[in-house]
Amino acid sequence: MNKNYYAVIMAGGVGSRFWPVSKTAFPKQFHDMLGSGQTLLQKTVSRLEQLIPSENIRILTNSIYTDLVLEQLPQCTENQVIAEPAMRNTAPCILMASFKIHKENPNAVMVVAPSDHWIEDETAFADDLKVAFDHAQNSKALMTLGIKPSFPNTGYGYIEYDTSIENRVKKVERFREKPNYETAKKFITQGNFLWNAGIFIWSSKTVLNAFQAAQPEMYQLFSAGNAVYNTTNEDEFVNTNYEKAENISVDYAIMEHSTDVCVITATFDWNDLGTWGSLYAKLANDSNENAVVNARLLSSNSKGNMIKTDSNKIVVVDGLNDYIIVEENEILLIFPKSKEQDIKQLRQNVKDTFGENHI
Repeated sequence: MNKNYYAVIMAGGVGSRFWPVSKTAFPKQFHDMLGSGQTLLQKTVSRLEQLIPSENIRILTNSIYTDLVLEQLPQCTENQVIAEPAMRNTAPCILMASFKIHKENPNAVMVVAPSDHWIEDETAFADDLKVAFDHAQNSKALMTLGIKPSFPNTGYGYIEYDTSIENRVKKVERFREKPNYETAKKFITQGNFLWNAGIFIWSSKTVLNAFQAAQPEMYQLFSAGNAVYNTTNEDEFVNTNYEKAENISVDYAIMEHSTDVCVITATFDWNDLGTWGSLYAKLANDSNENAVVNARLLSSNSKGNMIKTDSNKIVVVDGLNDYIIVEENEILLIFPKSKEQDIKQLRQNVKDTFGENHI
């Protein structure tokens, strides 16, 4: 394996739209959401280990999840877990990880990937990642992998790319925010738009230069710790300074400012597992189009439901279509699939009514 290849896995989110399974104390990336025998985090690590040395994988997470990460990834050392003492979106933690990796290996090329995506064709993923690594290693480009849209989805951001170049690596024209339905349809028709999967590839030197140019204050804040990164004095610096960083995503911080951003259209299947509906779409359905995890279902006049229980529980459903039915310990959720985007607010309502220990 190439010793210059590194991975940074983003594993600090709460996954609020997967409530009640995903809770603050135990978010979705630590769950086996599809009944595969591995949690989403474990699956992500094993996928990246096909191309990247295990010791070069870093897990970015909230400090409250450090023990969970080490429990689920016994092959990782404490030094491979980068703990955020405060929630500041993706830019600050990626910048800090980039400083740490660059100090360890100035020739590093790194992929930044979420911990909760589901990819079945792992060989195609490794092949696409290798193409991106090669380009990033031999250029000053910020790279990303884009997903060919299968329908006009309004829940994803889009990447518009230049069609004049016939190479697999395309120049990004601009990033587009989540569109309305009509705009998404135009994107699909135009043909040079991809879903933004939030998977980034770059050399450590290139990404540090991009932060220095586009976010000089943040760069200055974290560069002040360069002498103590990867030492026993690192925690003191991070705990003192991390919360001073601006709360901003890496997309806004550097990707939209750079003039050298390239995209590769992914050849692998992809699901971001962001909602119960996305999980439903990934699971095999029964004859009535119901998707079931961990339950034994007896249904009548019911179709299109997403059903998940704690264990091998019998669930009887009659006359219910297109609902999310989820049991998690003391909570039972019965909610229309069409309103799945409202679960984030519903979670807040439960907190206000019954207390934060339920969310």
